[in-house]
Amino acid sequence: MMKIYSLFILAVFLWGLLYQSAPAQPEGMVAVEQDTFMPFYSSTGDSVTVDPFYIDIHPVTNAEFLEFVKENEKWRRSRVKSVFAGDSYLRHWATDLELGRNVHADSPVTNVSWFAARAYARWKGTRLPTLDEWEYVASASAVKPLASRDKAFVSKILDWYSRPNPDQMPAVGERQPNYHGVHDMHGLIWEWVQDFNTVFITGESRADEGELKQFYCAAGSSAAADSDKANYAAFLRYAFRGSLEADFAVGNLGFRCARDKE
Repeated sequence: MMKIYSLFILAVFLWGLLYQSAPAQPEGMVAVEQDTFMPFYSSTGDSVTVDPFYIDIHPVTNAEFLEFVKENEKWRRSRVKSVFAGDSYLRHWATDLELGRNVHADSPVTNVSWFAARAYARWKGTRLPTLDEWEYVASASAVKPLASRDKAFVSKILDWYSRPNPDQMPAVGERQPNYHGVHDMHGLIWEWVQDFNTVFITGESRADEGELKQFYCAAGSSAAADSDKANYAAFLRYAFRGSLEADFAVGNLGFRCARDKE
């Protein structure tokens, strides 16, 4: 009896050590496990393996970004360098440190450049999600981890893409989360990713033009995954990213953060 009791105590002790050593899930994020999927655009035609990572449950809000600019003066609207953000940067805010009556604190922040989004992520000890990470999470419906071939799911996304921007952005987190527990991947804003320009930008304008021509012709180009050629919603996302530059600040473009899972 004493031996069994001793083994039980040892088991409880070891379990406690394991529990204490396990890293806590970052607040406001969910864990996404490793998986393999076929991205919409693949120059090699191969599937992509996404390593485990964390991603924000919802896009960064005006209130959250306001805290960032309060502590980082160089990212305030009146002080940011033009090379890092264009004239539209945070133009929907009343002043550098005031949102104004028509801007909700819980709505996603928009009119932020890629440089500003990346700076915020670093300030939080995180990073922007990669294109593959974002597309993988975005391919999940409410019940399926991979729903890019689900016609009803794709049609729902396209319906949002066809709507004009609302005068006031709704709050984040009001819609049903997807399979991973992530809100607002679709239906609210477009989002920056770390490598937003990798599909189109090659470093030379003539080469870039060739990339664009190939992508837009022949129903989205042969580089689009065969299984996803009907996924016009994904095509629109890649085309939109290809139109961006890192200093752009757009009224329906925001971001969320990600983090490696150790």
